[in-house]
Amino acid sequence: MSRIDARDRAEDSAHSPYDVAVIGYGPTGVTAANLLGAMGLRVVVVERDAEVFARARAISTDEEVLRIWQRTGLAERLKRDMLAERPLDFVDAHGRPFIRARPTPRGHGHPPQMFIYQPAVEQVLRDGVDRYPNVEVLLRHECVRLRQEADGVELTVVGADDSLRRLRAAYVVAADGGSSLTRAQLNVGYEGRTYEDRWVVIDTEMLKPWPDHDKLRFRCDPARPAVDCPTPLGHHRWEFPILPGDDEKHLTTHDAIYAMVSGYGIGRDQIKILRATVYSHHVRFAARFRVGRVFLAGDAAHAMPPWIGQGMAAGVRDVANLCWKLAAVLRGELPETALDSYEAERKPHVKEVTRRAVFVGRIITERRLPVTRIRDTALRAVDRVPGFGNWLQDSHWIPVAHYADGLQARPRSKASGHQLPQPWVTVADGSRARLDDVLGGRWLLLNGGLPVPQPGWERPGVPSLTVTPAGSRPAEGTVVDSDGVLLPWMAERRVATLALRPDAYVYAAVPAGVQLPPPPAGFAPAPRPTTSIAQ
Repeated sequence: MSRIDARDRAEDSAHSPYDVAVIGYGPTGVTAANLLGAMGLRVVVVERDAEVFARARAISTDEEVLRIWQRTGLAERLKRDMLAERPLDFVDAHGRPFIRARPTPRGHGHPPQMFIYQPAVEQVLRDGVDRYPNVEVLLRHECVRLRQEADGVELTVVGADDSLRRLRAAYVVAADGGSSLTRAQLNVGYEGRTYEDRWVVIDTEMLKPWPDHDKLRFRCDPARPAVDCPTPLGHHRWEFPILPGDDEKHLTTHDAIYAMVSGYGIGRDQIKILRATVYSHHVRFAARFRVGRVFLAGDAAHAMPPWIGQGMAAGVRDVANLCWKLAAVLRGELPETALDSYEAERKPHVKEVTRRAVFVGRIITERRLPVTRIRDTALRAVDRVPGFGNWLQDSHWIPVAHYADGLQARPRSKASGHQLPQPWVTVADGSRARLDDVLGGRWLLLNGGLPVPQPGWERPGVPSLTVTPAGSRPAEGTVVDSDGVLLPWMAERRVATLALRPDAYVYAAVPAGVQLPPPPAGFAPAPRPTTSIAQ
């Protein structure tokens, strides 16, 4: 990949147009660069900073995000630097649990919860972008102006040495954070609230382990709530609120930090303080996620409190939803109006995730003593019900992404708008593979029984696979449901044929013997390019 730094050379718009410009190179932007690069699009990334941001902001992710990173070919490498499936406790002021939970899998083919060290994650993702000669990264550059035209967007980019460049792209993905300059230039509102309490976030290196150091605890102490969280690669995270009367500057000093963690039995010889940063929590949504050819993603589009670890994940989901649609429009496979489905699909889900993050935060940060006594007693009682903690986390923690509107056929079925689970399957040569690797990120028909002719899909050349039961002989054109997941999933929803989008969401589904609704208007799948489509 051509990596251009502001110390190199400044040049004007001698470049040919890019398919997509990505503004911002955090987790959302770097995921977009990997996805778009793998699709063969010509991409330019504009990033103000020279290096990966050193502060470890996000501390966890989930199986759905790993499934997205699987599409980039980086999931297994990323998992090597993560902690999987650690238990979670909500504890009272005395350290006694009143809710215990362990994340339960949702069928995406990866561990349900992974603790991360964000700088390490971002570095692996950036290294992944280096695989693509069709992706150009401009570090130490900032986009200071956008001008939209009928056939593209002109970006004015300033380097660290004050050099100017003008770039052109068909579309722009703005992933430049909560204080997005792009969003401001587009005059898009960012409505919501900022919480009064500010929090000190402390990242440490663990020198000597302590009992249960690898367990996540929400310390629901009304005197001073805290988050006590394991992170991989020998790190540990604490978060404490700045209470009325506190000296914010003092609370970030080593003496104050050691005093706060000493309450949990942690001595000065057990941790090395790496950094302490003060953050505010926000709940905000951009009034629009799309303005013409520019799309807001990640914190530029929405912000949520950190309590269920979904801020970064929401941005990754954004670009996973958007990037394949941009590629389809650029290739002429879908009409430009298909891009309107990005906001229609993503905004309701991210709002629901945010609502639940706020709810969990109320449980953790409640400081009224009478309320905390009721909370501790009531939740401890129901937690004795077998499986309650796991049910609470699975059903009310992170909502399953399900699209009630957007790019899907009518009439809807019970499978419409849902993402197909990803088990291991057996393919024609007898080897086992994850389902998404077999689906290949393309439009595809999946049959749960004897295929029914689907001329509306077969004429444009949409391929078809048949799912056969576990124990079946592998054969061409089939996948064996080795784990016994796909056929029961289809039977539960009373469907036998699925039309899958490239992101494995169900566009249409019908029972046995019934023809599918037609493809989207203007659907014209093209052969997949191996190089950029921009000339």
